[in-house]
Amino acid sequence: VWLEESGGGLVQAGDSLRLSCADSRQIASRFAISWFRQAPGSELEFVAAVVWNDGRTYYGDSVKGRVTVSGNSVANTVYLQMSSLKTEDTALYFCAAGSELVLSNIRDWHRYLHWGQGTQVTVSS
Repeated sequence: VWLEESGGGLVQAGDSLRLSCADSRQIASRFAISWFRQAPGSELEFVAAVVWNDGRTYYGDSVKGRVTVSGNSVANTVYLQMSSLKTEDTALYFCAAGSELVLSNIRDWHRYLHWGQGTQVTVSS
């Protein structure tokens, strides 16, 4: 079981970027797939989540309105589309898969068992 992120890079403030999370399993078999990020010296921060069986989405306050999470069950990939990027969006971005246990607090990274290695996003001013 693995998750693999891609799509990170160096962009300028105001640019857009789409991150991908490829899943070795059928993503339709997952309960939820979420994105977290970690800036240097900071804790993991919740970015977005999609609950696969009903399509509910959740967003962190700092990115709401600027990111969209979606999935492609044929490609077994979940995407994080980010726009109007800011320098404070600079971080290592991870995707994580969780079971029904995450539903009680989908923003809590401790509840997720399966993680990718991360993809770096750097936003320059």
